[in-house]
Amino acid sequence: MNKLVQFFKLETSSAIILMIMTILALAISNSPLYPIYKDILTTPISVKVGEIGLDKPILLWINDGLMAIFFCLVAIEIKRKIFANPDIGWSQLAFPTIGALGGITIPALIYLLLNMNHPEYMRGWAIPTATDIAFSLGVLMLLGNRVPDSLKLFLVMLAVIDDLAAIMVIALFYTGKLSVLSLSLAAIGSIILFAMNRFKVKYVIAYIWAGVFLWVCMVQSGVHATLTGVLVGFALPMGIKGEHGVSPSIQMEHDLKHWVNYMHLPIFAFANAGVPLTGVSLALLLEPLPLGIALGLLIGKPLGVTAFVWTSTKLGWIKLPDGTNWQQFIGVAILTGVGFTMSLFIGTLAFGEDLLVRIRIGVLVGSFIAAVVGYMILRYASNPIITGERHVENRQTQ
Repeated sequence: MNKLVQFFKLETSSAIILMIMTILALAISNSPLYPIYKDILTTPISVKVGEIGLDKPILLWINDGLMAIFFCLVAIEIKRKIFANPDIGWSQLAFPTIGALGGITIPALIYLLLNMNHPEYMRGWAIPTATDIAFSLGVLMLLGNRVPDSLKLFLVMLAVIDDLAAIMVIALFYTGKLSVLSLSLAAIGSIILFAMNRFKVKYVIAYIWAGVFLWVCMVQSGVHATLTGVLVGFALPMGIKGEHGVSPSIQMEHDLKHWVNYMHLPIFAFANAGVPLTGVSLALLLEPLPLGIALGLLIGKPLGVTAFVWTSTKLGWIKLPDGTNWQQFIGVAILTGVGFTMSLFIGTLAFGEDLLVRIRIGVLVGSFIAAVVGYMILRYASNPIITGERHVENRQTQ
């Protein structure tokens, strides 16, 4: 039991669990159990009150519901960082922001170039622009003291900015047919949320119920329901004490963090990473859609991040943090190509279930190679950091 507790305290534990669930999904999808796996995910679940309700397969409940909670946690963490640093300015945000901009632009261009003769695939341009914060940071944490804290913070901030960009992409490009009535009700729900914030309502349950109402309206409106999580996260008050002596925002973050890391994201990975490999070949990977995704993640992300940051340093806009070098930075830039859950998520929004095998192959291949290459570069290009007079790691053991 003590070993289990110690495992969950590890910074890499969530990434390890994600990897296990991914491998499990792949194993089941290529075994006689695949029909059961598929049937479970496509089983419809209905929730109704009178004549009003929702009827969705389990996979969409996972993608629309659990990911809304994930984005709520992202919004809360962003708000906390801003609240804790009220004087934060461009100088602190420029480094990851410029990197994120490059890491969004270049992968999208690579994808579009490879798919320019396939207009039916152009909708997927945003798939390789995402960074999976849990997986990429988990790989980085495996390196321990070989990577400066400043680059770990860079990766976290870049992934958060990527998530914000993903939210904007979802809102602007992946909405369905809009319902004026549902949008109007969603607007009312949003007003209620921020009115509660304005009047310093301290009860978390009030925000949860308002969020549930808003989520249902968003689902019916055609605007993707994950935006609900963002609105709830930003509406939760930060500067007042709630029922448990901390702000409602901090309380919600505390309540959600472990659930998201150890249940929501692993369930999402298990539900979305299953790919039947029967008939999968190199020829399939070389098709424009999966190749655009894989190269966008593996080449586009690190190329964009590095090129934009390097150019900005030459122009004198920013500089690398003290104690870091370009080899280390390139290794971290490659890790931004670990798109995994976020790329899979955007892929399902872009194409539904029609092209899932190709999407998943592209995402898994690109993310896996990026994780391995990024780790190897950082492992062999970085020296262990020495603290005080003690070597944290003996150089001779390399």
